[in-house]
Amino acid sequence: MLLLLLFINVITAKAQPVTYNISQYGAVADGKTDNTKAIQKAIDIAAGSGGGTVLVPTGKFVTGVIYLKSNIDLHFENGGTLLASINRIDYGPQKASALIVANNAQHVSITGAGTIDGRGDALLKDIYRMLKAGILKDEEWQTYNPWHQMRPAESNRPHLIDFTDCKGVVVKNVTIKDGLCWIQEYRNCSDMMFDSIKVHSNTFWNNDGIDLVDCKNVKVSNSIFNVADDGVCLKSSNPNSYCDNIEIYNCRIRSSASAFKMGTASWGGFRNIKVHDIEVYDTFRSAIAIETVDGGLIEDIDIRNVNAKNTGNAIFIRLGQRNKNADPGILRRVYIGNVKAEVPAGKPDAGYPMAGPELKFKHHVFPSGIDGIKGYSVQDVTLENIDIAYGGTAEAANYDNFDMSKLDSIPEVVSNYPEFSMFGELPAWGFFVRHAEGITFKNVNLSYQKNDLRVACVFDDVKKLNIDGLNIAKTQISPTIVIRNSTTMAINNIKVAGKTNGDILIK
Repeated sequence: MLLLLLFINVITAKAQPVTYNISQYGAVADGKTDNTKAIQKAIDIAAGSGGGTVLVPTGKFVTGVIYLKSNIDLHFENGGTLLASINRIDYGPQKASALIVANNAQHVSITGAGTIDGRGDALLKDIYRMLKAGILKDEEWQTYNPWHQMRPAESNRPHLIDFTDCKGVVVKNVTIKDGLCWIQEYRNCSDMMFDSIKVHSNTFWNNDGIDLVDCKNVKVSNSIFNVADDGVCLKSSNPNSYCDNIEIYNCRIRSSASAFKMGTASWGGFRNIKVHDIEVYDTFRSAIAIETVDGGLIEDIDIRNVNAKNTGNAIFIRLGQRNKNADPGILRRVYIGNVKAEVPAGKPDAGYPMAGPELKFKHHVFPSGIDGIKGYSVQDVTLENIDIAYGGTAEAANYDNFDMSKLDSIPEVVSNYPEFSMFGELPAWGFFVRHAEGITFKNVNLSYQKNDLRVACVFDDVKKLNIDGLNIAKTQISPTIVIRNSTTMAINNIKVAGKTNGDILIK
């Protein structure tokens, strides 16, 4: 028995990963010394020995670009911090590299209760210095944009983490903060787990909390995102690939764009996406945005248990055609359930740095929407147990006292960037649904705090509309619900201001 225990202990000891403390390779925790070579040396030696833990001990270590490799765990002690270089040239002479890079790596991780600090404000000053001196090429610099800013192009602003073609990725417990562009991008990666991470970055525009691009088999859980752009964003930039089997749950998200979004890029598509138990707050755009506009496929989406307080829009589902060289994509089989949202009259992210841009026209509060295009319908969407409370106010009057003929004047904007405000002022305050098929409402509750002289819901060119439980708390005008050029499967259990099955106009 004693020999057996000794043998087990020997095997266990051999199985323990070797730790490579960056301080032992010359890294200095003074917040000033450039430790890029020392950190990279620790990574390279660990990788050359078959892998191990590269340790960032307690202290502040300045670094430029570092490259992780297979079987490496970049692990932070409590209080260990990587400070990104604030010299733009350290990220490359033109297109900026990310701070932490991994390409074609397997079993690579970033873990521990430490911090990756992009120091965006200080780095931005150096970028401006180089731009003014003509050292950096930048086509967007000093060009007009909606924010009236001289904004450097994304290519000149470093991400903090970029992984490409990696498998077996773990990011756990770390805090990632103050970047100048997408905080972390994972492109064509698979078998990934993100758990208990904190992302805080309101430093500049394009600060997405996490971007998963054509990734497969991913879990994002127990995490916090407080960012100036989309919180959790799924993208597909490869027409021959797609995001597949992704689950996002138990997360808290604040964004000056959208909280959960898929489809900013939508070339290949998205399949088997699950989102549940999400808290959204102070978010400028949509709590939930599902979009395909570049020809990609979206199918089998399951979203439930979302609580959104102070968000500019609750739900936006869009099929468009931005890519003129491809047919419109397909958007089908979406389930959204157990959503509670509060949409204020004012700006939800007022007071946050890099808040979302004000629209250039007066408008009512925008409704939730399901929007396809003529001949290409959004298909098979079920909304169940939805409760949306609007704090609306009548800042515009284009659709007060509903006129059916005005529906034809609502622009299609087929090729526009997808956004819930893309159609301008809309005739409904609760839901606007157009060019859709197989739409089911089950126990949907809509209310508003201030008077709104628009109808509650418009269904235009909707085939197989099924309503089984739609409660409109109050109304100022008649009709309350308008159904035009549509076919209905069943219309049951509609209550308007407490009265059952009333005030519906069908044309």
